[in-house]
Parts: sequence; C-alpha cells; structure tokens
Amino acid sequence: MPQVVVTRRAHFNAAHRLFNPAWSDAENARVFGPCANPHYHGHNYNLDVSVAGEVDPETGYVVDLSVLKGVIEERVLSRLDHRNLNLDVPDFARTIPTAENIVQWCWRQLAPAIPRGRLARLVLWETERNLVEYTGG
Repeated sequence: MPQVVVTRRAHFNAAHRLFNPAWSDAENARVFGPCANPHYHGHNYNLDVSVAGEVDPETGYVVDLSVLKGVIEERVLSRLDHRNLNLDVPDFARTIPTAENIVQWCWRQLAPAIPRGRLARLVLWETERNLVEYTGG
C-alpha cells in the first residue's frame, strides 16, 4: 500500500549549557564558544514530527493530528518546555544537551507512543538557520 507522511510542528522554549565536565573552562569555551556560558542560554525550538503510514480508508488519516498533538505535548513538551535542560531534565544530567542529543531523546519518547503509523522523521530547529534531522536508528 502507498505510504503517506504527515507532519505536526510543535514549539518549546528551553535553556541549556553545552559543556563537558571533564574539560577545563578554557577547553569548553574553545569548543562550545558562547554556548558554554556558565549562566546558560536559551532557544525557541521547533520540532517537526513526521509519521508515515497507510491512509485509513474510514477516516482518510494516516494519524489523527489532534491525537498526535496530544502525544507530543505529553511526551516532549511537558518535560522540555520552559525548562533548563541541564538541571530540570534528568536524562541530560550526564548528556550534553546538543540539538543532536535532544532530537534523539525526543525520538525515544515519541516512537513507542505513536498511535497509528510509525515515527518516520524528526527535525529539531534550534534557530532559523540551525536544525538537526533524525530518522531513528
């Protein structure tokens, strides 16, 4: 059967600091630049959640987008929005909260909760010009 991909965009705000605790302050500053600021910094993130699957002949949906919205809110936004990722999200206590690590974390939260179809792709926009894309693995 033909596959269709539908995408829902979500938005959240979060602060973080990029630093490796095994490195000196100078090395962190060299590698991460201003993102290593000990007082943190924030982003207005957008997360594109794409689900692939067959169109249900009874509803015309791959997945009900209102249901998908609820899954995203419950599994991701409620845990990341208006949080300091380093301090408020236990999974980032020992993982540097780069966009690459955040998008993989989002995948782990969302993939098992997709009600119909399969999670096909996540795109995390950290800024208007910086994004990461993840298709599982």
